[in-house]
Amino acid sequence: MVYAEDARQQLLSGVSKLARAVRSTLGPRGRNAVLDKGWGSPKVTKDGVTVAEDIELDDPNENLGAQLVKEVASKTNDVAGDGTTTATVLAEAIFREGLRMIAAGADAMALSRGMFRATELVAKEIGKLARPVDASKKTDIQRVATIAGNNDPTIGNVLADAFLKVGKDGVITVEEGRAAETTVEVVEGMQFDRGFLSPHFVTNEDDVACELENAYVLVYEDKISSNKSLIPLLEAVSKANKPLLIIAEDVEGDALATLVVNKLRGILSVCAVKAPGYGDRRKAMLGDIAVVTGAQPIFKDLGIDLESVKLTDLGRAKKIKVTADDTIIIGGAGSKADVEGRAEQI
Repeated sequence: MVYAEDARQQLLSGVSKLARAVRSTLGPRGRNAVLDKGWGSPKVTKDGVTVAEDIELDDPNENLGAQLVKEVASKTNDVAGDGTTTATVLAEAIFREGLRMIAAGADAMALSRGMFRATELVAKEIGKLARPVDASKKTDIQRVATIAGNNDPTIGNVLADAFLKVGKDGVITVEEGRAAETTVEVVEGMQFDRGFLSPHFVTNEDDVACELENAYVLVYEDKISSNKSLIPLLEAVSKANKPLLIIAEDVEGDALATLVVNKLRGILSVCAVKAPGYGDRRKAMLGDIAVVTGAQPIFKDLGIDLESVKLTDLGRAKKIKVTADDTIIIGGAGSKADVEGRAEQI
């Protein structure tokens, strides 16, 4: 264990080592970093958060400092989607200058309060300088996308086309293709803010996400606690050799344990998420999901037991991606007429 100045200096050393590696990628003239993933070809990147996440220091105390700044980059990426290198550089500068002030006799708590106050003032001034992007103008979107895409105009043009087609609130996913050119394809789908109920459902370790293709979708309003009620459906889905997404008020106890065991043993590719919304809002959103996927929603007032649910009651989707926070359903099997009818009702 280390204390006081020794602890602060070791943390600073870890922060500085990580920031030095990330700093080199900053700006239009930033350098590429080459990462050894331990398998396959080395990865060449100019993305700050990607570089940061690949760094593990041998010294455990220095590594704690590196992890603190790594979290800064990761949160910036989650909230803003860009600016991770700038956030890392600022974090190191704030940490370094903060330690210098403390060494000079400044009160640590007063310094912290001052930083928060300064952050509020700076954020307010930056907000005054900000110019909103006109989502209807391709050139505006293209400029921002090109900068975020490492100043590649091809990427900027493709992203601008995508945003014009789906709108600023639309969902855009990126997949590796086999063609020589990057193309944009618009498919029916939806997104809601609920993530997987267990990290054991993850299939893509790099993105920490569960990805299901040509999957069945169960839309269930009530809680699922007993594995006895769930097993008949799991057996039917397993025989069909298809993945399964379960959307319910909650999946807990023996039921969740059964799903995890089936996933880990490779018996069934499955994922469970909580239903979005609350009360009547939840029921309406489950109805939306059912329409998009072509599922028969199993509501409480219908009196349908989970044991009696058939494959024909399940919805279908070409692709589903579930992260810790969100679920994206792409290419649902619901008819276009039903989707349009539902939209008119809303």
